[in-house]
Amino acid sequence: MSFGLVNVPVKLVTATSPKDVRFNLLHDADGARINQKRVCSLDGEEVPFEHIVKGYDVGGGRYVVISPEELAAIDVEATRTIDIEEFVDLAEIDPVYFEHSYYLVPDGRAEKPYALLVETMARSGKVAVGRFVLRTKQYLATLRARDGVLLLATMLYDDEVVQPADLEVPSAAEVRPTERELSMAAQLVESLSAPFAPPKYRDDYREKVLALIEAKAEGEVVVQPEAPAAAAPVVDLMEALEASLARARKHTA
Repeated sequence: MSFGLVNVPVKLVTATSPKDVRFNLLHDADGARINQKRVCSLDGEEVPFEHIVKGYDVGGGRYVVISPEELAAIDVEATRTIDIEEFVDLAEIDPVYFEHSYYLVPDGRAEKPYALLVETMARSGKVAVGRFVLRTKQYLATLRARDGVLLLATMLYDDEVVQPADLEVPSAAEVRPTERELSMAAQLVESLSAPFAPPKYRDDYREKVLALIEAKAEGEVVVQPEAPAAAAPVVDLMEALEASLARARKHTA
């Protein structure tokens, strides 16, 4: 990692651990795993991995073949360095640009310059913006201090984000909410406001899936619950707001 003339050797460590429930594809007749083969679309023959290359579709059934060596030769230096270009306020970055998070930890005898950067960023309240290459792709990224550690978040480039102006969504001026509706909606937001506490949010669906898997693995007969009734469409907006506000007040009482 480099900023100015300061270089800090670091290692990239994943900061998240997704808990998705993953299923394998099985043959329903005998329960055996389904194997996926790489087959040539022209002759139908299976292709060994060493004979598979990457190609970019340029249209008309034509592909440009690019080798890993050619990709690596474009910018070899960038594959080894996170280049910090500027420091900005975190509030200036829309969360839609954030992608994946990693911790940066000092590598080798880099504890002092690492600690210097962490403390400086913590005091400034700024986040660093830079670029680096990971697995042949150049990423835009932010770095910020978090509990004495540097946290790197990969980001999408501006042309990868769909802008609101490109969507067909009516503006508030077109649908004209009344002042009373806006006031009720503001009260509902206020009644549901609370400090953000990540541990209180749980993946209820994943827990139910795991419970179902455990029950079936133990030989239990699982009875399918009835599907919940579909929510009625909102006919009277004010009536819906008043009912929502009353329910929120009841839960916080």
